[in-house]
Amino acid sequence: MDEKNIRQTRCVNVRQTGNMRRGLWRYRYLYLLALPGMLYFIIFRYIPMYGVVIAFQDFRINKGIWGSEWVGLEQFYKLFGGLSFPAVFKNTVIISLYKLILGFPAPILLALLLNEVKNRKFKKITQTVVYLPHFISWVILAGLIAMFMHPDNGLINEAVKLFNNGKGIDFLVSKKYFRSILVITDIYKGIGWGSIVYIASISSIDSTVYEAAMVDGANRLKQMWYITLPALKSTIVVMFILNMGGILNAGFEQILLLYNPRVYDVADIIDTYVYRNGIMSSNYSISTAAGLFKSVISMGLIIVTNKIAHMLEEDGLW
Repeated sequence: MDEKNIRQTRCVNVRQTGNMRRGLWRYRYLYLLALPGMLYFIIFRYIPMYGVVIAFQDFRINKGIWGSEWVGLEQFYKLFGGLSFPAVFKNTVIISLYKLILGFPAPILLALLLNEVKNRKFKKITQTVVYLPHFISWVILAGLIAMFMHPDNGLINEAVKLFNNGKGIDFLVSKKYFRSILVITDIYKGIGWGSIVYIASISSIDSTVYEAAMVDGANRLKQMWYITLPALKSTIVVMFILNMGGILNAGFEQILLLYNPRVYDVADIIDTYVYRNGIMSSNYSISTAAGLFKSVISMGLIIVTNKIAHMLEEDGLW
């Protein structure tokens, strides 16, 4: 590169640097507003990532991360070689797929129904009621579920006794019903909060489109099918990709609070398995290996799903 090209390159770099500084100063207040969120992710998400090395060590608290013995992939061999791990992995995938298949469309349906409510006061009350469970801790909700499903005097079992010769069912210790309880209670807790994104997308649709459809004779159902749902398509795709990334997160807190040894065969997931055999036994390397395994699978699913979205000519995450 000759001296003239070098000078031109330097001039371009100087101009770009100056433009960036002016842009930073011009939007300084917006960057200040974003700073707390950025610091949160840096401090609590990115900096702790160095702890992933524990998965390749025989970690000992008294020795610390850099003093513990390096064992390569031994922790992964122990994790995958456990007698219970295949069943645990199967339970995780099954429960997650149930929640995805049944729980993913639920907020969309709720948003569509709320959009059809024309009484503003009734609509606000309904939204408040369906949002409320999201703010209730699983600790409290698990206690309420156990109380309602008590085999002797639970509210649900009182109704069951009317159709079951006066006999109640202990749902929480039944392998037949436990997964269904997990899916139903998860949908109940998250359906309202999950619908917010779709309601926001629906509110951005031009009202004149609906008016034109009404003039052409389209009823509410046709408006929903031909206008509202197509407008939500890009949002649905993005949310589906994000949900696929959490396919191995079957709901640790929910299951930990509701399950018991009698339903381990159908309810024990990777998180609860690691909690009992890793955290409770102070085997932090196994826990980290399991977390890294889940993260790799989740990342792969996000990439594949995003690629499929582009192949179908839909917007993805990137």
